[in-house]
Amino acid sequence: MTARHVPFGAFVAASADAGRLVVQPRMGFGDPRLMRDGLERTRAATATTAGTLTVDSYTRVGDLAAARAAVADGARLNGYPIATHPAAVTRALLEGVADDGFPVQVRHGSARPEAIVRALTAAGLDATEGGPVSYCLPYGRTPLRRSVAAWARACELLAGAARPGAVPHVESFGGCLLGQLCPPGLLVALSVLECLFFVQHGIRSVSLSYAQQTHPGQDEEAVRALRRLAAEFLPAGVDHHVVLYTYMGVYPRTPHGATRLLEASARLAVRSGAGRLIVKTTAEAHRIPTVEENVRALETAAAAAALAGPSSAHDGPAGPDAEHGEVLAEARTLIETVLELDPDLSRALPAAFERGLLDVPFCLHPDNPGRSRGLVDPTGRLRWAATGGMPIGADATTAAPLTADGLLAALHHVARRYDSPPPHPEGGHGRPPADRPPADRLTVRPPAPTTVT
Repeated sequence: MTARHVPFGAFVAASADAGRLVVQPRMGFGDPRLMRDGLERTRAATATTAGTLTVDSYTRVGDLAAARAAVADGARLNGYPIATHPAAVTRALLEGVADDGFPVQVRHGSARPEAIVRALTAAGLDATEGGPVSYCLPYGRTPLRRSVAAWARACELLAGAARPGAVPHVESFGGCLLGQLCPPGLLVALSVLECLFFVQHGIRSVSLSYAQQTHPGQDEEAVRALRRLAAEFLPAGVDHHVVLYTYMGVYPRTPHGATRLLEASARLAVRSGAGRLIVKTTAEAHRIPTVEENVRALETAAAAAALAGPSSAHDGPAGPDAEHGEVLAEARTLIETVLELDPDLSRALPAAFERGLLDVPFCLHPDNPGRSRGLVDPTGRLRWAATGGMPIGADATTAAPLTADGLLAALHHVARRYDSPPPHPEGGHGRPPADRPPADRLTVRPPAPTTVT
């Protein structure tokens, strides 16, 4: 029996209309019983939640033989092997869990996702995420053109398999490239471009992603720019919302630091009008989190969002002060530059990287030009130290090339800031909100000794 559930995008929209932020974990287990338990406990959390089936690494890279061998041997996998377990097993896992009040999304990380899409549709699901650029450049050496072709087929498969009344949904991972040190203009542009790509291949419900970065004001500007550009560039009638990711880079090592950062991301989601938040746990810097830690993170984020007040999601396409801003200008320039190459993004996206018009900083993929660099400036904002051939400018105030020490300092900037003991106002005992640290603690300094995880 196929799991019954409301369309993913419609669920998020209804939650936003009711003033509730949807919170979602990244959770996957190889054992269907454990996976069902994780979904049940996510659903039962004191929060408005969406469920996740995160796929294992073998399946992500297309090594289905290794996934089958692992299942046969009873080996512990780091995700759910959806293309290996029979569809009947996955349907049974979902039965009575996924329904109108609890949609489930398949998350994976694959540059060639056709087998995953076939498996999820066979199980009665129709929501996934990724993208031809965002699930190619950071994760391996699959040629970009091959990933683009594979993602075109996957979108068409997903759209073509839709049951009557269903609206398949695809979330772009474009706003999360490499997790950190990529200035927001490029993240916003790639998220919009990937969603346009999905629409060109038959998808009518999309979400545009953005990962929390180093400066709350810049992040709010970025999410508002993303909302505005989505309203401008996506065709009329395409359902869409913004999904914010709690910080994707080096995470705080202390429980108080990790909690403060998660709470800051929830407040950011509410302030900027995002409809959904992908959470992180207090265990992120150390190991894969347990179900209990994921549920705690969901409830912490939901409580912080509720305390933040009503969402600004309906202040117009992007809320107040959306007409101006560096992020909006950069992102618009990049989007328009790519679309001028060719209206068909299957051709335009590879061509843009070949010509250096798109260039992800610190990305080692052979199809990435590799001439751009990001930096954290003294105020904590992400800036361009170098833009290569992209049609945008670098920060003219950059005084010296980025060194190894400088790179490490930038990578640990957020973790160090949130792990620091919260300062107390003179004569008082309170703490400032985690998303408004004192200006003197935003300056990049050499990192303390740390263990890389």
